[in-house]
Amino acid sequence: MINLYQKTWNEINKEIAGNVRQLRKRKKITQNELAKKSGVSFASIKRFEQTGEISLQSLTKIAIALNVEDELETLFTSVPFSSIEEIINEQS
Repeated sequence: MINLYQKTWNEINKEIAGNVRQLRKRKKITQNELAKKSGVSFASIKRFEQTGEISLQSLTKIAIALNVEDELETLFTSVPFSSIEEIINEQS
């Protein structure tokens, strides 16, 4: 099946940043508190929540600070096969 609307990398990054911001607020943690707890600078957290830009290392630190590191650990682990060729390639 062809996806007629595929999100851009920027849209995906902003969506992830929005999810992190929402989780942070749900846990009643300020950006400054998250910075201290994660070891990621306040400026980096602020920029991430506004633009979606962050390093993988900093994102991992934030996930650990929010107790959701398992969300990162399971990325790409349950991806269904999209073709017979992929099934054959995995068996090789």
